[in-house]
Amino acid sequence: MRHIVTMSVLLVFIASGCITTHLTPNIDVTVRDGDAGINVLQYGATPDGTTDNTTAFQKALDAAAAEGGGVVAVPVGQFSFDGSLTIPKAVTLRGTFGYAPAHAGIRDKSDEKPVYGSVLLPRANAGSEECPAFITLQTNAVLQGVCVHYPDQAPDAPEPVPYPYTIAMRGNNPAVIDVELLNPYNAIDASQNQRALIRNVHGQPIHIGVYVDSVYDIGRIENVHWNPWWTINTPIYEWQMKNGVGFIFGRTDWHYVLNTFCFGYNVGYQFLETEKGATNGNFLGIGADNCFTAVEVQNSAPYGILITNGEFVSFEGPDPTMVRVKDTHEGTVRFNNCAFWGPCNRIAVVDGTGVVGFSDCTFFQWNHRKQDTHAIRAEGGSILVRGCEFGQDKKQVYLGPDVARAIISENLIIGEERITNEAAGAVAIQNNLSMEK
Repeated sequence: MRHIVTMSVLLVFIASGCITTHLTPNIDVTVRDGDAGINVLQYGATPDGTTDNTTAFQKALDAAAAEGGGVVAVPVGQFSFDGSLTIPKAVTLRGTFGYAPAHAGIRDKSDEKPVYGSVLLPRANAGSEECPAFITLQTNAVLQGVCVHYPDQAPDAPEPVPYPYTIAMRGNNPAVIDVELLNPYNAIDASQNQRALIRNVHGQPIHIGVYVDSVYDIGRIENVHWNPWWTINTPIYEWQMKNGVGFIFGRTDWHYVLNTFCFGYNVGYQFLETEKGATNGNFLGIGADNCFTAVEVQNSAPYGILITNGEFVSFEGPDPTMVRVKDTHEGTVRFNNCAFWGPCNRIAVVDGTGVVGFSDCTFFQWNHRKQDTHAIRAEGGSILVRGCEFGQDKKQVYLGPDVARAIISENLIIGEERITNEAAGAVAIQNNLSMEK
């Protein structure tokens, strides 16, 4: 069945140096019914890798919205864009992938067509982070089953070209599912929303992977992995290791983060306080490998950041350290049943006035650079280290003069107990068991 609907046509214009969108109302277009939804090819999309598809895609998305929501299908092909898109309320933009793909051929040259499937090629706003995102999701909008690849980002350049975020998630219940973000500068802005879902997303963001802030109802991030598929051992990758952050969390109320991973960043997971507040949430099965600092905590909410079953590795950079808790920290952070190994300088450096706990954790390969460092160095705040395994005959814990409270108990230690206590506050060091190597 075919019928006529009234909708808006997208026009592209430049304002304040950014390529954005403008809607002109009351243009009639033909839309088809059916369970398969709308195909972007019906609205003039051209998958040749060069033609601008901004208008065609937006017309298809708006047509679905005019019907009260629905699916807009993206077939196999390479679709170029000179502007930005908005996925309206209750509309899904869906490509061919049933799970996030991995385009490893970009790196190892083993694939004749290293980028394939439903591929979106953004080109707009090169040189600026401040412009609107390439794709903005509104309430109940979904992006699914596509690969996004920035064709003008050169891996052998001395540093990357900045771009706006690839995806901005707004409103209630937006979702990004089964998507590869192959080489964005900034990948997902998951702020200013409620109950957003990010699931099965892979790729290599160069500067920022996921940014979360101003979320007041539970958000979810599941099975998101950042790996250097696009490029490794190149100038861009070296820049990423010095400047990139895999995951950034500002104000969020009890975020659930499950099975996430990042490789090759300056900071793997960064927790900070914005003008809206700090983080509390549940982080299960998260990992960071080959990051200068695996976890950096500038501040946390008093209700706590709970990190369970984490795996963290740091071995490059000027001072490779798994966990850094800054002197601005006032909240609570707990690591439970986590594994830390290197070869690194330190497992953790803890400061501030908040509480940091390590329970049932495993520590290996600190003091690799032979600088006589302790595994854990506490400069301030309150610290608990209980039931952990120190797996090498090296110095275990240092408590500095500004430490307010500390409990170091019931730990398994290889070699002799080497805990240095210079704290002025209340300290309990007891029931630690030593054994020979």
